[in-house]
Amino acid sequence: MSKLKTITKLTATAAFIGLGAWGIKYATAPAYTGSAGITYSSAYAPIRDMDVDFNIWYPATDGGRAVTVGGNGVFYGTPAGRGAPHDDGSFPLIIMSHGAGGNAGQFGWIASALAQAGYVVVLPNHPGSTSRNASAQAAVRVWERPADITAVIDEIADNPDAYPYIDTDRIAALGFSAGGYTAMAVSGARVDPDLLQRFCDDGDHGMSDCAFLERGGVDLHAMDLSPASQDLRDPRITAAAIIDPGIVETMTSESLSQIDIPMMIVNLGAEDTIPSGVYARGAAQMIPDASYAIVDDAIHFSFLAQCKPRGAAILANEGEPDPLCDDAGGRPRSDIHEELAGLIVSFLDQQSWTLNTEQLASQQN
Repeated sequence: MSKLKTITKLTATAAFIGLGAWGIKYATAPAYTGSAGITYSSAYAPIRDMDVDFNIWYPATDGGRAVTVGGNGVFYGTPAGRGAPHDDGSFPLIIMSHGAGGNAGQFGWIASALAQAGYVVVLPNHPGSTSRNASAQAAVRVWERPADITAVIDEIADNPDAYPYIDTDRIAALGFSAGGYTAMAVSGARVDPDLLQRFCDDGDHGMSDCAFLERGGVDLHAMDLSPASQDLRDPRITAAAIIDPGIVETMTSESLSQIDIPMMIVNLGAEDTIPSGVYARGAAQMIPDASYAIVDDAIHFSFLAQCKPRGAAILANEGEPDPLCDDAGGRPRSDIHEELAGLIVSFLDQQSWTLNTEQLASQQN
């Protein structure tokens, strides 16, 4: 047998065994009692000529199986109901974009909170910029991320029978770090390619992005970054919540001034400690209908899932350059998450389209 055939056979066998083990674990999991369901789907993304996988968190009732979404040796996962019955009604869609090197499963803590508050949360995994599938070259092609978001919305909007619990007339974006850029881009922000090309010329902006690009052999001056300037707005998005947006310094003032939807922008940490690469007060001031808030006693990575006791040591042994398990030190990450969830839910609840939920309920009664 050829080497290729041997590898293919072994890979298929391993996958079969893995799926079988997962099936046994799922079948023996206890029944779920709660209000946050989880399921999975995918959408064809033309810009990549491949499918993009995404998680769907939704308001649920008791039923299905109790599972833990995300989680590994470093981070805690989030409880959810796999196959839990949908709650009655059609709910606003919050489409969330993770940061570079992150993944959809990492943000169950906020997705669960939003699902329990009456929202459907869809989290795509951005190929080339997600855990176990990341490269410096792909990270620079920032314009592919907003196209992923539009592709996922297309999938849901074009197949209402498959997603009857999602109201595609009510869509908001949510993003963190590189996902913050993504959410701003689908809201109308555009990047100046010249500024992006010079992004690493004068330091690291308080982040490790430029070091990551250097290790990956990327020279921004040698790349065609003109696609970053295109208008990537998706007009179906009617509000956006942004947390520590990446490359915010490269966004054009003209495009920011033309964003015409409500936007909440949040930075993490004391103002004099916020990395310049994500510091967004200036950008918020240019957006007509934007609010700006600072969540003190936190750092950039406080938006990630809570770390397990040995998480920091595991990361150090693996050579991780960023303090993913650190916070500012004054309070636990769970408290920071509670404050952030409160801010995000409050912002979303203030949107005029949330009135449709009451209208829907009155029509059903």
